[in-house]
Amino acid sequence: MHQTSMGIKMESHTLVFISILLCLYGADGNIVMTQSPKSMSMSVGERVTLTCKASENVVTYVSWYQQKPEQSPKLLIYGASNRYTGVPDRFTGSGSATDFTLTISSVQAEDLADYHCGQGYSYPYTFGGGTKLEIK
Repeated sequence: MHQTSMGIKMESHTLVFISILLCLYGADGNIVMTQSPKSMSMSVGERVTLTCKASENVVTYVSWYQQKPEQSPKLLIYGASNRYTGVPDRFTGSGSATDFTLTISSVQAEDLADYHCGQGYSYPYTFGGGTKLEIK
């Protein structure tokens, strides 16, 4: 079991499965998290900016997760801008209310992954559909 920043205990791949379900079948009234772009291909050393837009004000209750192939999701950023322990300082989160960004200042080969935002402001907690980052 893994503890997320939103206080939910989940099996390793449950977070991604729930993200997909909420994205596809979100109930009326749920906060929708929309990520863009859906995918991008960058060269090592380039600056990357991922965006996440909430359908209503979530203050700064947004987290960012990284999921590498065949691995469980890892928390990168919580509270919109707080870097989780051990996360390299090239990862920076910003934003408030409805508009949020995750920036990778100098992308590295090991950053190949899917990146998801999630909101913990209003139950049920919801997640974006993700951005797939590929390295050229």
